[in-house]
Amino acid sequence: MIAFVSGKLAHKAPAYVIIEANGIGYQIKISLNTYSQLKTENVKLHTYLMIKDEAHELYGFLENSEKRQFQQMIGISGVGGNTALTILSSTTPKELFQIIETDNIAGLKRIKGIGPKTAGRIILKQKGTLVTEVGEAGAGGMGGLRTEAIAALTALGLPKNSMEKKVDQILKKAEGEMTVEQVIKEALRQG
Repeated sequence: MIAFVSGKLAHKAPAYVIIEANGIGYQIKISLNTYSQLKTENVKLHTYLMIKDEAHELYGFLENSEKRQFQQMIGISGVGGNTALTILSSTTPKELFQIIETDNIAGLKRIKGIGPKTAGRIILKQKGTLVTEVGEAGAGGMGGLRTEAIAALTALGLPKNSMEKKVDQILKKAEGEMTVEQVIKEALRQG
């Protein structure tokens, strides 16, 4: 997995950039949010490598939170890499968080390629779990903590649905501040 690419911005277009790193030019698909924020010649993009039968595609994001949103989106049936990139290009992370948290299916349907069924699936799967700094702050810090803990537990191969319930129970019982590590350890202890 290529976690990030850091180097000189050799070419910049609204849909992709080419970053030269150690004599190699990496063509990386980007969102319009990332495009609008690229100002300097030397850049570092957080990347996600998607391997398909017909191609290997590298997606890049200036902010790690946008990369995590992308990863959450592609986990939904009917949402591929290009569709997820279109969603992230059509809204800001804050707008996307608000659309999903308020069950705004019409807001998602405005995005090219998103129909009512896909919009419904996105809201169903992402409500309460979408990563964004805005969402983390809006939930008093617990939204981001919850999301990170669930992501770490599912990365260990544990089922997402049961981990969501377990983490919610832990956070509900928690008195005071808990770290992500404490939540993960407690969830693992409970089996």
